[in-house]
Amino acid sequence: MTRILIADDHAIVRDGLRRILQSAPGIEVVGEAVNGDEVMARVREGGFELLLLDMSMPGKSGIELIKWTVATRPDLAVLVLSMHQEEQYAVRAIRAGASGYVTKESATALLVAAIRKVAEGGMYISSGVAEQLALTLRPQTADQPHQRLSDREYEVFGLLVTGASVSDIAARLHLSGKTVSTHKARILEKMAMDSVADLVRYAMAHKLGEAPDS
Repeated sequence: MTRILIADDHAIVRDGLRRILQSAPGIEVVGEAVNGDEVMARVREGGFELLLLDMSMPGKSGIELIKWTVATRPDLAVLVLSMHQEEQYAVRAIRAGASGYVTKESATALLVAAIRKVAEGGMYISSGVAEQLALTLRPQTADQPHQRLSDREYEVFGLLVTGASVSDIAARLHLSGKTVSTHKARILEKMAMDSVADLVRYAMAHKLGEAPDS
């Protein structure tokens, strides 16, 4: 029996995942967490073998939370469930220690298959993500501008290109507005761009995110 903790800040998503997994033989949902602090508390308590983790939650989240979880419980499998389709997010998650990455739009059968494979000690990634991981091992490959960003900067970058303001991002990531502004300035500097509009065009060209609604 694989015991799972579902970590997502949306009740509808948690309820949907619970219903899906309750009907899958050999899988038991033993708890839920709605933010990074709850995830950390439950990880310390133990009692489950797999963490089904949303990439974006209040408090400690994303790559930072994956790294903390893997360092705290090396035996715990982490399967990332994200709204982000971009392969770059998946690559960063895997490199941080996650055992797999699936999107929230994935079919039920795919999610269950991913859980079973990760629970058995395997990895679950798409062919596109595998290709991106392979490319990062090639020293002769020049980094693209977005690959120069730190994990936190990339997270801020992803929100900026969807039209989120500095205050929106600060609230979402539980950071100060000043900190977000500093990240924004560093992102523009590292990517050699002058404005958020430049970042949006870059993201669209590289299929890294969706442009803000018109």
